[in-house]
Amino acid sequence: MSSPSAEQTIAAGDFKSKCLALMDRVRDEGVEFVITKYGHPVARLVPCEPKREVPTLRGMGRDQIAIHGDLTEPTFGDEPVEEMLANWDAVHHSRADDSA
Repeated sequence: MSSPSAEQTIAAGDFKSKCLALMDRVRDEGVEFVITKYGHPVARLVPCEPKREVPTLRGMGRDQIAIHGDLTEPTFGDEPVEEMLANWDAVHHSRADDSA
């Protein structure tokens, strides 16, 4: 698209008969039109802003992240979950008692 041209004024009746061609000029040349009715500005026809590209997360980290082992296996070892939670509670309750 070339650099935008100056704003042009067009009567509503003329705009109605030339609408599609004017829209092509706005898109291709960046021309802007003020549409008037009985000599008073009513609307403005301007180019749309370019669509922003939304970055995708797919593939981010490729060749930067290494996966070792099976992602579906637990990482906390052989200790039963109940025993782990009991140890967790004991450690955190003693820390809370120390800070009180």
